[in-house]
Amino acid sequence: MQKGLWHGVSPLALGLALGFSLTSGAVAQTAGGQVMGGRAADAEVSELVVTAQRVEENIQQVPIAVSAFSSATLQRQSIETLQDIAIRTPGFSAGQVDPIQTNFAIRGIGSAFGISQNAGGDASVVVFVDGVYAGRGGTPDIDALNLERVEVLRGPQGTLFGKNTIGGLIQFVSKKPSADPSWRVEAQYGNYDRRSLNARGNIPLSDRAFLSLGGSIKLRDGYEFNETTGNHVNDQDLRSAALALRLLPSEDLDVTLAVDLTDQDQKGNPRDNICDATLRGGVHCVGINPDPRVVNAFTDGYLRRWLQTYRGEVNWQSPLGTVTSITAYRAATLNFRTVFFANPVNPPNQIESTETDHEKNKQFSQELRLAFGALDGRLTGQVGAYYLHEDNTRIEDLQQDFPAPAQTGIATYPQMVKGRSIALFGQASFAVTDTVTATAGLRQTWERKRGHFIGRKVSGPGLPPPLAADYDVRGAESWSALTPRFALDWQATPDLMFYASATRGFKSGGFQGIAGSGPSQSTPYDPEFAWSYEGGAKSRWLDGRVRLNASIFKTDYKDLQVSQLVPLCCVVVGNAATAEIKGAEFEWVLQPLQGLQLDGSYAFLDAEFTSFANGATANFTGNALPRSPRHKVHLGVQYSTDIQGWGAMARLDYTNQAHMFFEASNIATQKQEGYINVDARVSLTSPDKRWEVAVWGKNLTDELVATYVTAFAPYRQVLVPYAPPKTYGVTLIWKM
Repeated sequence: MQKGLWHGVSPLALGLALGFSLTSGAVAQTAGGQVMGGRAADAEVSELVVTAQRVEENIQQVPIAVSAFSSATLQRQSIETLQDIAIRTPGFSAGQVDPIQTNFAIRGIGSAFGISQNAGGDASVVVFVDGVYAGRGGTPDIDALNLERVEVLRGPQGTLFGKNTIGGLIQFVSKKPSADPSWRVEAQYGNYDRRSLNARGNIPLSDRAFLSLGGSIKLRDGYEFNETTGNHVNDQDLRSAALALRLLPSEDLDVTLAVDLTDQDQKGNPRDNICDATLRGGVHCVGINPDPRVVNAFTDGYLRRWLQTYRGEVNWQSPLGTVTSITAYRAATLNFRTVFFANPVNPPNQIESTETDHEKNKQFSQELRLAFGALDGRLTGQVGAYYLHEDNTRIEDLQQDFPAPAQTGIATYPQMVKGRSIALFGQASFAVTDTVTATAGLRQTWERKRGHFIGRKVSGPGLPPPLAADYDVRGAESWSALTPRFALDWQATPDLMFYASATRGFKSGGFQGIAGSGPSQSTPYDPEFAWSYEGGAKSRWLDGRVRLNASIFKTDYKDLQVSQLVPLCCVVVGNAATAEIKGAEFEWVLQPLQGLQLDGSYAFLDAEFTSFANGATANFTGNALPRSPRHKVHLGVQYSTDIQGWGAMARLDYTNQAHMFFEASNIATQKQEGYINVDARVSLTSPDKRWEVAVWGKNLTDELVATYVTAFAPYRQVLVPYAPPKTYGVTLIWKM
């Protein structure tokens, strides 16, 4: 496939061709009694248990579009971050302003700027770690946790999960401590002097008490070089630890107490600077090195993060059903300095803009659920209540150095925001017949945010943008939302299920990150809402050797929160638009021969603004939503065999994604061209299964992929951070 693959392709042609060819092929072979590839496979495609509906279910029986990655899959594909997950998931894109300010989008819905850029705002796609909402401060890397699986739920999940899951959500599900003693140590070395060590253990303390613990350290040199300071930047120094204690006081009671910690301390991530150009093949600014991995910032900046999560989960098998309580306290401290604009324009004039942030977030949450069954199992469901309190303090300092003295100086923007969310929810499924099940759910949410906002000049001859005048203001607002879900599924055969659903999603309103004036800062923007309609099928063929899942969807958004960069001012969030999103997604796994697996996915996405008047002159109606590539295909080939008792496995992952924009204007300078990503891994496992050595590579085509783009039209500048370049290394694993 070439990068021009998507030119001239009719919208659903490729996906339908892939889906129907697999389905028709499977049916034909079943009817004719043939085997795929001339040799029978001796194992089915393994099935996963997921908690997409807050209870454990086979993924093939869940009427939701969900992708799941087991712990074995995470290892075999060298998956370490959510960026790695996004590459392999239909409809999911993951960018980042810097390594701790991520911005996720599912089916075109996401926050255009990192959540840490706004003390009073929320993301549209959120992460839950073992049932705990991870609102701010990011999450540990995937390989730092002892995960059982990662789940990606696509589309609004407002009934059972609530809290801003309007685009979708990602769930990290950890392995619970158990009675099986085990140890695992993994060491890794790669280019850019990458060194990492990860150790995990599971220790039974008695027949009713079990302990799991682990820790990791990841070190790496920087991907970019700062010519001004002579240092490599965008490096990595990340340490994490996790501990979980599981107690079984009785046959009916299961208690888990857990803590995970993350400590990150590394250099910053200055932007590449491009003038008058699209992202590829552009002309770099005068005096700037044209190498995109070389920057010219007057300081390297820094990035420091201290993340703590303390969690208690209780499961009680009561006479009424399973009662689950999840209590969590989460604290994040972020300190970072980013030079987001530093280069000469028409020398000797120099422009420099530096952002320094100090943020502390405290979050307490409590969820209580009852999962029940009645009528001899024909009626199942759950009811629950949720409470969340957030206390966020953020101080952002902006240093602006421009040729014009009136725009030069330092300003500070302290923000103190408190948020509260309360919800009552329930969902029930009723077996209308032996094969048809109807589901209905409802969630009522009440939210409140109040904040104290300051904008003040610190020094300089003028008022640095965006500050127009000093201010000290307060603001408060409350919102409520009713988010129902209706679904119908038909188990046509034991291996074929059809479903249809209608779901409403809600994302909280909020306040600006920083504003130029007090009235703008204290005026909240409204929540956004979406209705999503989806139909799909989940199927297995050829005695379980083929799995094919498909979905089609349409989503209508109103009061869409849109982030816009106002030159020489700020990022402004407003309810500026409505949008319509249509698409189709396919996922498949085939095992045609013993040891051979073919898997992949395809997503078609048509996401556009149906109305978006941006001021008196600009009208973005009809433009594509940010980070919504029209086509995305992922193909995986995996082969495993025994060589004189040694287990050998080779895997290749290929992703081809069409172009996308980072901003609603859809201008060329905010465009990421289509690109190809290729990852590979080859491993050998000892006959006793205790040792494994693997050689791996990521982004083997060394594609230059932007993770975030800022365009400053007045100075004809485009500022870009990039995803990692080609990386490779070797991993050694010992288990017992």
